[in-house]
Amino acid sequence: MDLNDQTINTLVSNLSSDSHTTCLAALRHLRILSNQDPTARPLISAAGAIPHLLHALFSSSHSIQDNAAATLLNLSISDRRPLLSTPHLLDAIAHLLSRHATTSSPTAVQSAAATLHCLLSHVPEFRATVGASHDILHSLLRIMESPDSPRRSVKDALKASFGIALHPPNRAILVRLGAVSALFHLVTKERKKRIGIMEDATAVIAQIAGCEESEEAFREASGIPLLSSLLGCDASSLRTKENAVSGLLNLVRCSGNKETVMEVRERAVATVETLDGIIYVQDHGSAKGKSKAVALLKIVFDGGSSCNNNNCSDLYPIDPDL
Repeated sequence: MDLNDQTINTLVSNLSSDSHTTCLAALRHLRILSNQDPTARPLISAAGAIPHLLHALFSSSHSIQDNAAATLLNLSISDRRPLLSTPHLLDAIAHLLSRHATTSSPTAVQSAAATLHCLLSHVPEFRATVGASHDILHSLLRIMESPDSPRRSVKDALKASFGIALHPPNRAILVRLGAVSALFHLVTKERKKRIGIMEDATAVIAQIAGCEESEEAFREASGIPLLSSLLGCDASSLRTKENAVSGLLNLVRCSGNKETVMEVRERAVATVETLDGIIYVQDHGSAKGKSKAVALLKIVFDGGSSCNNNNCSDLYPIDPDL
């Protein structure tokens, strides 16, 4: 592909055209370039495309939204710093996500959420910034909760939420915004519909369990029985079982409440399938999964005596890749 600065500069200049046709043609070309040739990405950013791409997210045209959001996603893969340094990045993404059920293109919503996930996974300092944007957090939760959200939109919203929850202070914010209820509602729905996103939902649950504020929300959502039941479910994948173990372990590590520890212990002891699920993770899980299962079994059989210090410093981290 013949690339040069002049070609890209011309395309970027066309993004500000009053002609819908001209603007859309430029967006389509930039989308293809940024997808097929990684070396084009820094050239596109350097030519000043990012502010135009963000402005395009406010367009009423789904075609404009789709191509702009896809180009931003492509840039986020390997040219992240120019994106992060552009003003109003989160404002534009929040605008698109918040209108997921009305004027936003579902495909553009998916690309925007995937862009967030990419940035959050690779730029740790960005997580606190996104956590402070309650508009984005609210929108991601609404996407998960909406019965009309496409499967891909829910998956991308979960992945973005996972990245947000990698920053420990964000977990309490998500809890206050109702994430625990939304996530367990999704888990309950997924068990019936089996649309393939159980692993994503339980990964976010396991992360959010890692804060003191999660205990009451988990209790209200019957979180401990639900996670325990996933361990005893033959239909649960190994990754889902690992996430359930992580969630229960993180919950008791951070709660400091003997009642919570005892409920986890009693569920495991009283239900053979749940205990078998923990042992299964211990025997067949990833290296981290095995270590978490061992730690949870120790809590189960020690009666939780070592977990009443209300200290999250021993929290077993979840893998940063969803």
